[in-house]
Amino acid sequence: MKLLVGLGNPGEKYALTRHNVGFMVAEKIAQCHRITLKKKGYQGFYGVGRVVTQETTILLPQTFMNCSGSSVNAAYRSLGIDPGDLIIIYDDLDLPFGRLRIKVDGGHGGHNGLRDIVTVLGCKNFTRLRIGIGRPERGDVTRHVLSRFSTKEQKRLPQLLDSAAEAVKKVLSAGVTEAMNCFNNYNLLD
Repeated sequence: MKLLVGLGNPGEKYALTRHNVGFMVAEKIAQCHRITLKKKGYQGFYGVGRVVTQETTILLPQTFMNCSGSSVNAAYRSLGIDPGDLIIIYDDLDLPFGRLRIKVDGGHGGHNGLRDIVTVLGCKNFTRLRIGIGRPERGDVTRHVLSRFSTKEQKRLPQLLDSAAEAVKKVLSAGVTEAMNCFNNYNLLD
């Protein structure tokens, strides 16, 4: 069993914001593999099905971003998986819009949702897919992550979500190293 978690904030107010790009990718993967995310449990919504050849639980925590650890931990413990079977998908300010990065292990990079997951799980050696949302040139970072994508970004967003979903599928089908080789130099704007 694999546990695929898209990070975001619950509710319509946040649905199309930059901070919810993890939700968007997880929902895209679920849609492509006909997995409905309507079951309530693990302090979130989830569904179970096959992604590529892997039995996978896809989880959208409903605990708000900064408290994601309790939801992830509930699923992680209940499913009895190892850190290598956990994939977290989330937004990254330090990557320009359109960039993807896959990695295993490491710090939280200032991302409060990831910080909470690492703290609650007590481990950090799981797979992460970071999706670039860019950092504002000036202004409030919180306002930036909680705002919607610009008109220009919205035009490219479907392609970014498709590519991120393909990156996750590559992790599941060929492993992290192969996925890193294929997607860590990916730049939507090239």
